[in-house]
Amino acid sequence: MPHGLAQHEGKRQAALLQGLSVALLCGFFFSEQLTRTPLGVAAFWPSNALLAAGLVALTPRLRLTLVAVFVIFHIASNLLARDGVVESLLYTAIDTLEALAVWWACVRLWGRAPRVRTMRALVILPAVTTPIAATSALLCASTLSLFFGEPFLRTWVDWFLRGALGLAVVLPAALVLIDAQHRRAYRIPLREQGVLLFAVAAVTLLCAHPRSGAPPFLIFPVALFAAYRLGARGATMASMIVALITLPIAMSGASPRFNAILGLTAQIRTIQVFIAVLFYTCMAASLALTQQDRLRRLLQRRELLTRAARARALAATQAKTEFLATMSHEIRTPLNSVLGFAQLLAKRDDLSPDARRQVNMIDSAGAALLAVLDDVLDFSRVESGQIELQLQPTSAADLVRHTVAIMAPEVRAKGLDLDLDIVDPTQGHHALDADRLRQVLINLLNNAVRFTNQGRISARLTIEPGVAADRLRFEIVDTGVGIGLEKQALLFQRASADIALGRMPAGAGLGLAICRALVAAMGGKIGVDSAPERGSCFWFELSARRVEPAASPPPAPAREAAVGRVLVVDDHPINLEIAATLMSMAGYEVDQAESGSQAIARARKTAYDLILMDMHMPEMDGLQATQAIRALPPPFGTAPIIAMSADALPSQVERCYAAGMVDHIPKPVQREALYAKVDRWRRKPAG
Repeated sequence: MPHGLAQHEGKRQAALLQGLSVALLCGFFFSEQLTRTPLGVAAFWPSNALLAAGLVALTPRLRLTLVAVFVIFHIASNLLARDGVVESLLYTAIDTLEALAVWWACVRLWGRAPRVRTMRALVILPAVTTPIAATSALLCASTLSLFFGEPFLRTWVDWFLRGALGLAVVLPAALVLIDAQHRRAYRIPLREQGVLLFAVAAVTLLCAHPRSGAPPFLIFPVALFAAYRLGARGATMASMIVALITLPIAMSGASPRFNAILGLTAQIRTIQVFIAVLFYTCMAASLALTQQDRLRRLLQRRELLTRAARARALAATQAKTEFLATMSHEIRTPLNSVLGFAQLLAKRDDLSPDARRQVNMIDSAGAALLAVLDDVLDFSRVESGQIELQLQPTSAADLVRHTVAIMAPEVRAKGLDLDLDIVDPTQGHHALDADRLRQVLINLLNNAVRFTNQGRISARLTIEPGVAADRLRFEIVDTGVGIGLEKQALLFQRASADIALGRMPAGAGLGLAICRALVAAMGGKIGVDSAPERGSCFWFELSARRVEPAASPPPAPAREAAVGRVLVVDDHPINLEIAATLMSMAGYEVDQAESGSQAIARARKTAYDLILMDMHMPEMDGLQATQAIRALPPPFGTAPIIAMSADALPSQVERCYAAGMVDHIPKPVQREALYAKVDRWRRKPAG
């Protein structure tokens, strides 16, 4: 223990010893001089309880000191009360043994000083001390009856009530007053404490006074209010005040309100029961209120901790989003150059077959890298709850057929057979998100192709009609490596599927985790049945209601000749060259700007049919440039502006729309997607 704490604890122990010594002196005087019955037994004996409280709370050296103080004061008070020397020594020995027995029982039961902080402790303590008081009374009554001729039963009853009441009331009261937690629980001003305790004393005196007609039960509401305001310490002090006032008055025979008509003994018994009931009623109420206050403070603390944890989680999510946005932008920018120039090279007619094959390999590798990046962004959207389903009338059977057709070349290139089995008695359409459903199927088919070296892959769809909704079960079965039962639990966790399959990841390792999240978002469940070297069956089930098919869209009009003037804005020279070349190949007249300020200057002079705007540029970014162009007078400020940026997160796309852009093309730019959006938005030239 640090020196400062040890010094503080030493002072506290010394103060506790002094307080208990003073309390013992006052207790002996009060019991022997003010509450003695005709048999010479005190009606209320707090001293044994005070000694027991000191024994469990003090250090060993101070315990011996307190025992010495107890013995000296006890013998002195007995002699002053005109007891003989033998009786004084007997009473002192029995009371000392009783206190030691209580101390021993507390140590065995609690291992330390018992703390009266709950109803359970309040009940257990008198259950432990009462048998000890009964045994002590039996020893004393037997001795007095045998050697001094005292009546055994009456002596035993008086000694038992004297000891049991003192231990049952004063011991928990002393432990409450010693306990620092009770002292800190109710920080009431001293003035209010004094007023409340004075009110208890005044009402008690009024009810106990022989000339008063006030009934004793009026003491209860005042004492309970003190317990409510001051807690367990208030209940303790209020009960002690009532005992200190009522017992001396009753012993004088002056209080007719406590069964005085039946004699002094009945009056003493009534007051003893009254004090015990009052104490335990007030203590129970105060402990219940304290527990309620403790729970309230605990809930407040947990609420603060929850808010702090939520703030940290939001900060972590924001940091992760910013990191993903930065990494996505930094990867997409050079990838745009790789795929862009690969597409431009592939359009040339002067390439040799070998060179064209190498260009196609570059394009395929870039597309694979783009798929990994899209998986990471998809998983981020899933984790942040940003996935929104777009339900539309969909033929599940047609969707499976089309998806299998997409994967068929890859399956057959690996020398595998591909089967399709559809059981669809409804032959109808269901409310499904076709894009998300296709994404799950392609992920599962991709895994089947990757981990199957020979044999076949089967795609199955079974639709079971229902009353409110139909049950759709999709299965992708392969004859591949299979998965052990102990590893199947890892399959749908991030970056764990390939590890579970014993292979090095060929992608981000997020495919199955994304599948699980998408199926869960659609209200379904996903799983796997597999055995090593015997293949796997990945399945998922959905419930979907039947709907009428959507009306067929009108045939798309023939594409008009690409004419018009386009402004391409990008601070990256390579990206600028790629975009300008692609637009020139489509037949547009192209102007270029390397910054937002250049774009504004050109837009101020030329009414462009379309503007392709990068987002990140020095001095003035694409958002600011867009807002400035929108502020120009017609026709200069009305040109459609499409974002062409590596910023691909939903929140970033929303910022483009908020700034006045009409659409968004993510980098790396795919030529067909670029042409489709340009054709949609370009302003028709006049004349």
